[in-house]
Amino acid sequence: MTVTALLDRPGAEVLAAACAEFRPGSELQLVEKLRRRYDATLVTAAVTQAALRHRAVAKFGPDAERMYFTPDGLEQATRTTVATHRATRLATTMPGATMVDLGCGIGGDLITAARAGLRVTGVERDPETAATARANLSVLGLPGDVLVGDAESTDLTPYDVVFADPARRADGRRVFDHNAYSPPWSFVTALLERTACVKVAPGIPHDAIPESVEAEWISDAGEVKEAALWSGQLSTGISRRATLLPGGATVTDAPDVDSGPVGQYIYEPDGAVVRAGLVTAVAAVVDGWLLDPRIAYVTAAKYVPTPLASSYEVLEELPYKEKALRAWVRQQGIGTLEIKKRGVDLDPAQLRKKLAPKGSAQATLIVTRIGRDAVAYSCRRVTTTLPVA
Repeated sequence: MTVTALLDRPGAEVLAAACAEFRPGSELQLVEKLRRRYDATLVTAAVTQAALRHRAVAKFGPDAERMYFTPDGLEQATRTTVATHRATRLATTMPGATMVDLGCGIGGDLITAARAGLRVTGVERDPETAATARANLSVLGLPGDVLVGDAESTDLTPYDVVFADPARRADGRRVFDHNAYSPPWSFVTALLERTACVKVAPGIPHDAIPESVEAEWISDAGEVKEAALWSGQLSTGISRRATLLPGGATVTDAPDVDSGPVGQYIYEPDGAVVRAGLVTAVAAVVDGWLLDPRIAYVTAAKYVPTPLASSYEVLEELPYKEKALRAWVRQQGIGTLEIKKRGVDLDPAQLRKKLAPKGSAQATLIVTRIGRDAVAYSCRRVTTTLPVA
């Protein structure tokens, strides 16, 4: 049974009943209850849809209560905060432009682009997924069209800008090699010769990005979500950018800085800053330096609040030896232990288990490498509320 069966009566009636009574973990009981009144196949589809809507709230907020989803479509959809950031940039640069979304999935990016004032068309090869995207535009009262077709065979001449989100899964598994994308990387690079925005995985190698294309690494609430490649009229002429949502802080320059001994504070740059290769921007902001030129930790003599990094006050340097660290945990009465690491081969969860924290105190342990030596620092996380941009 497909999503389209739920768009009109009697499917819509079953879906409304399923959503009204849905509670996480009670799917089987709900199916049994609704089957007393409705067709069994419709009930299964409706309860599945109700469960997907519940999960989708994390990505789509209140819109999820009205939208339609497929399991794969929800998994692969962009979080609304990130999609809105992209759509806003598109609409600001090219207000009212016509945009085609190649491989639009369930329409998450179409929704934010249409709301930003762009005239949108989606292309999706799977008819059921295309119908889902079309239904989502309709139920949210947004203009736009969704066509069934392949990205590679779509005529792009009617559109001002192309958006693409190549599939990064094969046989149900995530694909990390950009050369395994679908459509293929050669198709993506051809798109980037015109005005386009292409969403790629944040692990994209810098040397794979074509010249004159701006790469923007985006994080949301501290989690790196994607890299967006901007070309043509959408490129600002900058090669690398890191943008941190929801505040919107952005950085583009990586000045030369020195490395040196640990100061009073250690700064852990946001993942988007690290992926973009802009770690030294944090050092410039806090008047600091790198602990090691190859490791993404910044240190400084003073505390400077910045949205670009998490901050830790250094309390003590510790020997990186299990016996010494276990004694430190015991002596300090540490029960809640946060372990951060970079440049060293360790599993924080396993190390935490070996150190057996037990007590009421909280602490952060930063383990990293300076030169060839592993070092550990007892730290206190500094929490500061920064104004939203």
